Amino acid sequence: MTQPVGGTAARILIVEDDRRTADVIALYLRHAGHKVFVEHEGVTALARIAAERFDLLVLDRMLPGHDGLAICRAVRETGATPVMMVTARTLEEERLEGFDVGADDYLTKPFSPRELVARVQALLRRAPPGGDDVLVAGDLVVDRGARTITVAGAVLEVTPSEFAILEALAERPGKVWARGTLVERLPGEHDALDRTIDVHVRNLRRKLSQLPAPPRARIETVLGAGYRLATT
Repeated sequence: MTQPVGGTAARILIVEDDRRTADVIALYLRHAGHKVFVEHEGVTALARIAAERFDLLVLDRMLPGHDGLAICRAVRETGATPVMMVTARTLEEERLEGFDVGADDYLTKPFSPRELVARVQALLRRAPPGGDDVLVAGDLVVDRGARTITVAGAVLEVTPSEFAILEALAERPGKVWARGTLVERLPGEHDALDRTIDVHVRNLRRKLSQLPAPPRARIETVLGAGYRLATT
């Protein structure tokens, strides 16, 4: 059995109506050392997510009851559990829909179970890159060790992908980060979808705008180049 990330077995919920696919995913994730649970319908999955703690969700997009988009949207209303969305839909717009509701990675069917495990391991990997544990950019504080972000003292609830983007921007405020470079910082592999970054940034801007006080730290778009963090 493979040693799980961080030496601790993660609790992973698979929500997949195709029982054969669910069994294959569960088999590989259990072999990777994780505790795996399976639900086949959206309604029962939502009830279980509300009642139990999971470290990661693997969601099929098309489900009876509530689909994967609805489940991901509900999860994002209350927390930042990493979400891997799995689907037979391959259009770019459909993939971006998944990121728009808060998915951290998106894998299309048919897929290699070994690739899915590798992407799950990447999402679960919490160890921050080398450097200072705490980054301060204006009124924005990124605590790499605690994996938290505060703005003017208010906690900003973010997904793992959103954390990775703000972490990069806060490393060098004012530096322009190309979308392709930011894609490389994401915890999952996204096949170099630059537009994925646009979706995450849009969600971050919405969350920043909902804080009790207007933050001084803000994400600016540099046309034709990418994004930067401004602090004045």
